[in-house]
Amino acid sequence: MAELTAEQVQRGRGPDPTALARRKLVTREVKSVRERLTSSTGLERAFDNELLRVFAEYRMNGSVGTLVLALAIAAAACLWVPVYKVTPWVGAVLLATMIIVVLSRRFLTQATNETPIRPWRRAFAIAEGLHGISWALMLVLFAQIDAPGAKVFVTTTLLIVSALTVMLAASIPMAVYAGIVPIMIGIAAFFWGRTDMDSLTTAVMAASAQLFFVFLANRLYVSSVSTIAFRAEKDALIAELETANANSDEARRKAEEANLAKSRFLATMSHELRTPLNAILGFSEVMKNEVFGGHANAAYKEYSADIHGSGQHLLELINEILDLSRIEAGKYELHEEALSLADIAEDCRHMLNLRAKAKSQTIREAVEPDLPKVWADERAIRQVVLNILSNAIKFTPQGGEITIKVGWTANGGQYVSITDTGPGIPEDEIPIVLQTFGRGSLAIKTAEQGSGLGLPIVKGLIDLHGGGFSLKSKPRAGTEVTVTLPPVRVMDTLAALPEPGTRAA
Repeated sequence: MAELTAEQVQRGRGPDPTALARRKLVTREVKSVRERLTSSTGLERAFDNELLRVFAEYRMNGSVGTLVLALAIAAAACLWVPVYKVTPWVGAVLLATMIIVVLSRRFLTQATNETPIRPWRRAFAIAEGLHGISWALMLVLFAQIDAPGAKVFVTTTLLIVSALTVMLAASIPMAVYAGIVPIMIGIAAFFWGRTDMDSLTTAVMAASAQLFFVFLANRLYVSSVSTIAFRAEKDALIAELETANANSDEARRKAEEANLAKSRFLATMSHELRTPLNAILGFSEVMKNEVFGGHANAAYKEYSADIHGSGQHLLELINEILDLSRIEAGKYELHEEALSLADIAEDCRHMLNLRAKAKSQTIREAVEPDLPKVWADERAIRQVVLNILSNAIKFTPQGGEITIKVGWTANGGQYVSITDTGPGIPEDEIPIVLQTFGRGSLAIKTAEQGSGLGLPIVKGLIDLHGGGFSLKSKPRAGTEVTVTLPPVRVMDTLAALPEPGTRAA
C-alpha cells in the first residue's frame, strides 16, 4: 500500500487514485522494457515463450496431415520415378517430420518459467531446415526426368510444402526462413539453364509464389504477436478486476464491521448518557422552577436554567445521532399509517409558534384544499417538518416571515415546502450543509446552536419513504426547502358505501 503524505493525513484522505494508477502503469512499463531488453526478439519473455508454444502446438496438430501429404506425394512420384528411389526420399521426409514432432512434444511438457528461449528457437529452426532440405531432395529424383507434367508436379508439390511451412511455423520467422530457403534454392537450381518457355514460366511463377509466402509469413507473425498482446492485456485486466473485487469485498466487510461496532457503541453510550442526563434535566428543572423554595442568590436560578437548557441540547443531539445512525445502517423501521400532511404542518407550526413570536416572526400557511391522506410514518414526517421549520426560525432575522405550503406535485404526489426570508446560503455551501455535521458559514458566524444533523436526517427519512428533497437558496434571497412524497403514497378516495335498501347507481 502506498504511504500517505503528511498533507493527506491532515486532510483525512487516502492516496490519490490517479497517482496510484499512474504509478501502476509506470511499474508495468518498466517491467515490460526490462523483459524486452533481455529478449533476443525485442518482445517480452512471456511473448517469446508463447510464440514457441504456438509453433509447437501447430506442428503437433499438423503432423498427421504432413505425414499423409508426404505419403500421397511419394505415391504420385512413383509414376515417374522408381519406387526404390522414392522410398529413401520419403523416409527422409518422415524422419524430419518426426524430429519436429518429438521436439514439439518435449517443449510442451516443460514448465513455462523454466524453458530456455534461445536454444529452443534455434532447435526448431534447425529442425525446420532439415524438413525443408528433405523436401528439396525431391528435385534430385526428378533432375533427369523430362516426362510431361513432371516439372509442374515437382514445382506444385514444393509450393504446397512452402505454404504449409508458412502456416505452421509463422510464429517463429527464423524457422520459416530455414524451412523455405532450401526449397527456394532447390527450385532455382532445378530450373537453372533451362530456356524453354514452360520452364521459364514455371520458374517465374515459383519465384513469385515464394516471395508471396515470405510476405505472408511476416504478416502472420505480426498477427500472432498482436493476438498474444491482446490476450496478455485481457489477462492483466481480469487480474486487476479480480484484485479490485477482492479489495472491494474486504473493504465492504471492514465497513460492515465498523458500522456494527459504531451501532453497538452508540447504543451503549446512549444508555450510559441518558441515565445521568435524565437526573440532570429533572433536578435542574426543579431548581429552575424553585419547587422547594426560592434561591438565596438569584444567580442560582439562572445557572439552573443554563444547566437545563444545556441538558436538553445534549439530549436532542444524542437523539439526532441515534436517528442518523439507524438511517445510515438501514435499521430505521417505518411504522406507516394514513396521515394528513396539512394536519402535521399545522401541528408543527403550533408547536414552534412561541419560538417564532419571540423573534417577532410571522408564519403563514398555504394549503391546497381537499388533499387526501398519505401512507407514511407519522413520527418521521413530523420530525422532517419540525427540523426544517426550526431551521427556518433559527436563521430568519427579527421580524422575518416564514411560509409553509402543502399541495400537489406535478406527478400526482404531495409536497411540503417551507420558505423563509433569511440571509440565505451561498451556492457553494449547499453541499456542505447537507453533509453530516456540516454547518454553513452563517451558522458559524452567528454561533447558532446546532449539530449539523437536521438536514441529513430530513433527507434520510424522506429517502426511506421514496420521496424527494430539494434545497434552493441564494444570499439575501432566503431559503426554500421542499420535501415530496411519491404518488404511490397518496391514498385514493374511496366511494361511499350505499345505504342498506338502496341500489348502487
